[in-house]
Amino acid sequence: MDSISTKNATVYFNSDVYSELNDYINTTNPSKIFVLVDTNTHDYCLPKFLERLPTGDIIIEVMEIPNGEEHKTIDICTGVWEALSEYNADRKSLLINLGGGVVTDLGGFVASTYMRGIAYINMPTSLLAMVDASVGGKTGVDLGALKNQIGVINEGALVGIDTTFLDTLPQNEMVSGFAEMLKHGLIYNKEYWNILTHLEKLDISDLDRLIYDSVVIKNKVVTEDPGEKGLRKILNFGHTLGHAIESYFLENADKTPILHGEAVAIGMLLESYLSTKICGLSVKELDIINEGILKTFTKVNITKNDQKHIIDLLQYDKKNSHGIVKFVLLEAIGQPKLDCVVSNELILEAFDYYSN
Repeated sequence: MDSISTKNATVYFNSDVYSELNDYINTTNPSKIFVLVDTNTHDYCLPKFLERLPTGDIIIEVMEIPNGEEHKTIDICTGVWEALSEYNADRKSLLINLGGGVVTDLGGFVASTYMRGIAYINMPTSLLAMVDASVGGKTGVDLGALKNQIGVINEGALVGIDTTFLDTLPQNEMVSGFAEMLKHGLIYNKEYWNILTHLEKLDISDLDRLIYDSVVIKNKVVTEDPGEKGLRKILNFGHTLGHAIESYFLENADKTPILHGEAVAIGMLLESYLSTKICGLSVKELDIINEGILKTFTKVNITKNDQKHIIDLLQYDKKNSHGIVKFVLLEAIGQPKLDCVVSNELILEAFDYYSN
């Protein structure tokens, strides 16, 4: 597959990844190379990665963080910053983030802020990171249970997508990443949505092309609006309520945490219903969206009490301005609308629709 040029970097795929990575290292000659992994990618991905990373005399240090969204925190960043300092990382050092969305988000933020910025490369190993988190330069960490409240937009030197890493993923992580692909269809390309919701007509060999198409869609949006002043906001469809749901289930001890994509799937169902009330999305297309999403995602029980607390968390959404919650909704599949204001009463109505 051809590489994809972003505003400041390039995304390479499969057979090209390691040759381009090694060319970059040979050309830039970093003083040291640091590889950031989590406990899972340390065991399942790192050995294969290091086998294909001939670096001559350049020192390689591996840094490991715990696995899971609950560890995407400033405290973990502090530990990584301290490790970089202890290993005498300088401004010519290179950080390679080998992992899912937590590793690429956190690692990108660490690199962007250590000594006011060192070079970094993302090597996503989860479907979610391949189609979303590793591309576009958004880096950051959570503030308590609030998603991605601290961070910067800063692209890495390159992204290497080796889809053979997906062989290491459990099924629920694959499903989580699939939610972001469905989102790309809903906000940008109805034909792509139709393909994704009829996967029974495809086989596993088609996955690489679908991942590629998702990266193309995200890159087109990000290239036009790198600072998220306008168009890039459409990538947040399903995330206004999805992030609030994810945060709520993460911070409550009596709830079982749900994965990012699972929360976004709920958010897309809720926000599609809101779209029928505010933006003219047809009931027919709402039914198509419901059927497409519920083919893959099972419903989650969200009680009336849960709904109240989830609505309270909406105040922390990053699209808000002047205390007003702003949603991305749909006029039709493939036709998003920005900066929609929604009443709490309508949100509760959407939850009733979802539950029933």
